[in-house]
Amino acid sequence: MADEFIKGFAILTGGMLGWMVIAGWYNTPSFTEAQLSVPVEQELQMLDQLALTFKTGFLWFAILGALTFWVLIPAGRELRSAWAAR
Repeated sequence: MADEFIKGFAILTGGMLGWMVIAGWYNTPSFTEAQLSVPVEQELQMLDQLALTFKTGFLWFAILGALTFWVLIPAGRELRSAWAAR
C-alpha cells in the first residue's frame, strides 16, 4: 500500500509542478502581480498554444494518476481478493 501511495504522490506533485510552471509563464501578468488564474492572451503562437495544451495535460495527469494509484488499484486488489475468497 505504501508503494501505491508514493507513486500517486509523485505523479500528483510532478504533474502539479508542471502545471504551476506553465501557469506561471502564461498566466502571470507581472512579477509583482503573481496569480495563476488570469486569462491568457488571445494572440499566441503555435508553441505557446502547445504549452497551454501541456498545462491542461499536466493537470489531468496529476488528478487521474493520483486517483488511479490511491483509489482504483487498491479497490481492484480488494475486489480480486474478495472474488478469490468467494
